[in-house]
Amino acid sequence: MPRIIADLQIHSKYARAVSPRMILPELDRWASDKGINVMGTGDFTHPAWFAEIKEKLEPAEPGLYKLRAEYKLPRMNGALADTRFMLTSEISNVYTRHGRGRRVHNLIWAPSIASVEKLNTALSWVGNLKSDGRPILGLDSEELVKMYLDADPDIAVIPAHAWTPWFAVFGSMSGFDTLEECYGEHTKYIFAVETGLSSDPVMNWRLSQLDNVAIISNSDSHSLEKIGREANAFDCELSYAGIIKAIKSSVPSAKKDPKNKFLFTIEFFPEEGKYHYDGHRLCGVSWTPEETKKHGGICTVCGRKVTIGVMNRMDALADRPMGYTDTRRTPYKSIVPLHEVIRDALGCGKTSKKIPETYANLIKTFGSEFGILLDISVGDIAKDFPRVAEAIDRVRRGDITIVPGYDGEFGHVSVFPK
Repeated sequence: MPRIIADLQIHSKYARAVSPRMILPELDRWASDKGINVMGTGDFTHPAWFAEIKEKLEPAEPGLYKLRAEYKLPRMNGALADTRFMLTSEISNVYTRHGRGRRVHNLIWAPSIASVEKLNTALSWVGNLKSDGRPILGLDSEELVKMYLDADPDIAVIPAHAWTPWFAVFGSMSGFDTLEECYGEHTKYIFAVETGLSSDPVMNWRLSQLDNVAIISNSDSHSLEKIGREANAFDCELSYAGIIKAIKSSVPSAKKDPKNKFLFTIEFFPEEGKYHYDGHRLCGVSWTPEETKKHGGICTVCGRKVTIGVMNRMDALADRPMGYTDTRRTPYKSIVPLHEVIRDALGCGKTSKKIPETYANLIKTFGSEFGILLDISVGDIAKDFPRVAEAIDRVRRGDITIVPGYDGEFGHVSVFPK
């Protein structure tokens, strides 16, 4: 069975701060150029987007969908894409629990249009689903789990970008210290957590409380170029159930499923995420956890509390040392997205036309971005793209420099020494 790469959290054009090009035909062809086999639809709670999903997608394998032929667009190499779509969405749960305001983002995956219709009907009584592709609902996360179980027990709820300071289950500003605090007696239905861009699996392994859940990664993309910046690789049945089984079987204590295996996750280098370090973006203050402790958590420029980032928050909750590894866990591979690799290889600015031109030539030559970043030999790439090949080799070896991100500011990657 061929490798399946899945990116199961994105947003549509109906979500705030999202590109208007995030539409199903474009997602279909960009996913194929990236090397993504299964793409999340994102935002199925939004009525207009859900209407497009029902109009433009048709059933494929069990629990998966594909774009109808009349909507297909040619890929960069001229072929037509054959992407599968899973019904996915994200909800911003904003509520009070244990005397504190909470803001937790939760992913929802569903196996069928009928399941989504039932869930959306229930959610529409809670809040305005038309307001945003990622609706803000005054709904406790535990109540959300109860609601999805009533709609369809095969629906999944997964904590999104679990460590983001402002909107996450473990977020330093509005989250919880344990999954049980957030989901109560329904924690048993939470079988995975999402790393987010500012953490990677080995950081999450430091928490023994996560030993009974899988660690997954998705792009949370707001634009076509950024889909697949994080993703999951499976050797499993191409179906909704096959993917769920593969994820569940990756938990260290779980019985392994030889037919549905979780091969690895594809990760941002976590320093590149925009909440890795502590700090104040407007003040230009970026601190390690040790520096934050030294200053009592108070910004030396404005005198206010700094935003506590993912690294610091993990130090606070972890009961294992930095660098702890677990051979029972699904491995991971760290990448720098190909657009960024090309930018550094060519030494040009982010808006240079050379970047999309070189990207298209690479895809036409080698087939997909993930093939280029993960599989194809550096020697083969070097025949026509020597500087890009050198950059990819450095990324594969982890021989890069990153100025860590903080307080909403992405980190800055340098593939070549400055």
